[in-house]
Amino acid sequence: MRIRVLVRPKAGILDPQGEAVKNALPALGFEGVHTVHVGRLVEMEVERSDEVDAMCRRLLSNPTIEEYEWEVVG
Repeated sequence: MRIRVLVRPKAGILDPQGEAVKNALPALGFEGVHTVHVGRLVEMEVERSDEVDAMCRRLLSNPTIEEYEWEVVG
């Protein structure tokens, strides 16, 4: 089965990439953007989904500063 994991900074954690994107958008003519968060998307194929949470906590995210969510997509 295919799993999609979205990892992003927790609320209140400094996101320098998000700030850089937010600051660059007006220069390209995109106004009205108040916040931007840049994260990672990880897709993987696994036999079982029962260990996905452990994979996310131990390798795919840093639980101190990031949060994650995952879903089965196929």
